[in-house]
Amino acid sequence: MILKHDCIHFPGDRPCKFNKLEGRICTDCRDYIKYDRGEKGFRILIIKLDALGDVLRTTSILPAVKKVWPGCSITWVTKRNSVPVFKNIDMVDEVIAFEDTVEVLKIAEQNFDVVIHPDASPQSAPLATLVGSFSKHGFETDSQGKVIPSDSKAEEWFEMGAFDHLKKANTKTYQQIIHEIAGLPYEKGEIQLRLVEEELKTKQLFIKKHSLNEAKYLLGINVGASGRWQLKQWRMDGFVELINYLYGVVPGIEILLYGGREEEERINELTERFPRLISTGTNNDLRTFFALLDIPQVVITGDTMALHAATALKKRVICLFGPTSYHEIEDYGRITKIYPKMDCLVCYKPSCDFKPNCMEMISTQMVLDAVLSAFGLGLA
Repeated sequence: MILKHDCIHFPGDRPCKFNKLEGRICTDCRDYIKYDRGEKGFRILIIKLDALGDVLRTTSILPAVKKVWPGCSITWVTKRNSVPVFKNIDMVDEVIAFEDTVEVLKIAEQNFDVVIHPDASPQSAPLATLVGSFSKHGFETDSQGKVIPSDSKAEEWFEMGAFDHLKKANTKTYQQIIHEIAGLPYEKGEIQLRLVEEELKTKQLFIKKHSLNEAKYLLGINVGASGRWQLKQWRMDGFVELINYLYGVVPGIEILLYGGREEEERINELTERFPRLISTGTNNDLRTFFALLDIPQVVITGDTMALHAATALKKRVICLFGPTSYHEIEDYGRITKIYPKMDCLVCYKPSCDFKPNCMEMISTQMVLDAVLSAFGLGLA
């Protein structure tokens, strides 16, 4: 038997899908296609569509990709709303919006050296399956169109998504898991986010407008979460108590509020109660949100996109956890994780019938102590 190792379907470390599923061997395989790298060099395809915050934190694999395959070119397929994440990230050569059907079909007909698809998503797994590659990491589809893991590392993540007790028992960070799925060494690569000159000007204009250069301490509060994850939000009376205390005992502090359209009511309620608060707006585009989030030294947030953006911007972050896993968040030595002691944590439920629920069990004192510590002011 002759092994045709130059076939685009041969992954290099295991049988190809045609041998695995149908028992075919190379000599009589009708799907043999010789891989031709041509003039494009070593090519990597990463498919990570959503959610926006997860796309952002998945960029942490880029330093490892470039270290393992120096000089490679990287194409990333993602949802259109995540495309702005890659602005000014020179490690990625091409970004394609998944909604651009023509461009995605072109990708499906191309050959890559490595395909990394870390999501068990029925939406994107067919693309990962169709693309020709010597090595695929993550998830594909079988002959019936069902999503299957490409190897044991992906299978571990696959099972975690299927069984709550495994998700709850997990102590690996998302970044560590994604690196393992991709077959990359994990050296705590940073989330990639770089502001361009225009965005830095936007930041400075906002600072000047609100005289923030005169503030000794700048605190940012991301007041909500996505509409899908209302349980990730902290209670409003907690924010009121916290803000009231900070204004009373921390001279020179200014507090900025962050959120989108879904948080407009919360922000309005807080600014009406405390006119001194500074809203950064609820209708900013993604890059403006990033620029304004770069202003404070410390950011309070739930487990949402703002957490990953603030982490990428190297802020001191205080993150409040309840329904999602605090273990999966890589802290990079800059994140304080706050969560109550409850057996039902990491339930991944969007809502809860328990009263008080996990987020309501986070006391104002817990958050206050973390804020004062982050500013080097000691405990209250």
